[in-house]
Amino acid sequence: MTRPRPNIGPALAGAFDLSALKAPPPGREDAAGAPAGAVEVTEANLEAEVLVRSGEIPVVVLLWTPRSDTSVQLADTLAALAQADAGTWSLATVNVDTTPRVAQMFGVQAVPTVVALAGGQPISSFQGPQPADQLRQWIDSLLSAVAGKLSGVPEQAEEVDPALEQARAYLDAGEFDAALAAYQDILAAKPQDPEAAGAVRQITFLQRATTRAPDSPALADAAPGDVEAAFAAADVEILQQNVTAAFDRLIALIKRTAGDERTAARTRLIELFDLFDAADPEVIDARRKLANALY
Repeated sequence: MTRPRPNIGPALAGAFDLSALKAPPPGREDAAGAPAGAVEVTEANLEAEVLVRSGEIPVVVLLWTPRSDTSVQLADTLAALAQADAGTWSLATVNVDTTPRVAQMFGVQAVPTVVALAGGQPISSFQGPQPADQLRQWIDSLLSAVAGKLSGVPEQAEEVDPALEQARAYLDAGEFDAALAAYQDILAAKPQDPEAAGAVRQITFLQRATTRAPDSPALADAAPGDVEAAFAAADVEILQQNVTAAFDRLIALIKRTAGDERTAARTRLIELFDLFDAADPEVIDARRKLANALY
């Protein structure tokens, strides 16, 4: 089964995953992460860990849910095979519960689904459980098919600025205030640094948004004239990946307000746009709606 190449534009701009700052979706507080030896794919790292990586070695993507015993068993079996093969291929997992937009990019219709990519293109896939011996044969045939056709693992990692390494270390340790300050220092020295700029926007947003009440959208719906309630609701909707709903809420607010309130609503909407890739279809559509609302 062959699928088209996924649309790789990450939702949140930046070179790393800030999902640890996000509040877990309702009912997912105990959701499991990637099995040992696998890379957990997010919108932020999809391009680097799947598409770019597959130019070096085959990448096997498992689209799964920890709610399914079949999915968990398949994940464990693939992880064991990946560890046994010692880096000749990479296992990447997509939790369809927590990253549904990535699952949609792969066109997944059932879980578990496994898609193998090489050179940025899907080359083989299957759905449902498979016994370990058949998985071993499938992996062996995959490695045989791409032998000599990929670049292999780079010998040297890209040199990283020590200041960026320190900022990332703060972020990994959950020291978000320190991470924000470190990235701001980098921006002061290098105002055009893309990672630092994206990190400052993301951390600032996520620190604010994760303090919002989960029922903020309902509260805002009950008070359509309350600008601050609308801002809180849009933040929560972004965290819940209801991106279009958040954008539409603020565009409707812009239509209802005037003067300073309208300016504040427009400014907040533009700030939310800046969290995303400018080529994201939802951003493009919302910018068109905003233009119609203003003119």
